[in-house]
Amino acid sequence: MDNALSDDCVAYKLNPKISLSQPQWEKQVVQPLQEMDLLHGNVIATMVDNYDITADITSIEDGFCVGIKNVDAVIGYSNFLVQIDIRHVPNTCSYNVILNHEDQHIRSYLSVIDDLNDEINLDIFSAANSVMPIFVEKESDIESAINQLNEQLQNHPDMILMKQKIKAAEEIKNKSVDQNDTGEELKRCFL
Repeated sequence: MDNALSDDCVAYKLNPKISLSQPQWEKQVVQPLQEMDLLHGNVIATMVDNYDITADITSIEDGFCVGIKNVDAVIGYSNFLVQIDIRHVPNTCSYNVILNHEDQHIRSYLSVIDDLNDEINLDIFSAANSVMPIFVEKESDIESAINQLNEQLQNHPDMILMKQKIKAAEEIKNKSVDQNDTGEELKRCFL
């Protein structure tokens, strides 16, 4: 790639538009066949972060400038797998108390994305805005350039920090759910 032609693409850089949404999620409740060590229940959350780039393609002398025009981001949780210890029979007091506790964890996961929505949007914009257009000589190289732009976006430090902020908020909120549960409700089931 000719650096002079690559520099020509800077003039075609746009401020990208960001669209942020959350995936539809579902909950599945299972009981492992083996007893769970020291746990009555557990939630496994599947995090999704997908970025669909719409490129701005400008024909210039000797090739094309390919830059980011829009980023459609889907960030959130797509699946919650709730595990309840097999020692708790479905639809009993203890089972329902544990399921309610695990539902509180699910609500805490969902609130992470809601609480950080504006910050996530700004982080994606900052990262996308810093990715410079790429020069390609042939039209057949445009798709590869778009993939390269997407890779640069996802590997940008703002995106890495955003994911770390989400994980930290998950930890804090889930710890709060557990700390606020005294276990009294579950103990009442066995009286």
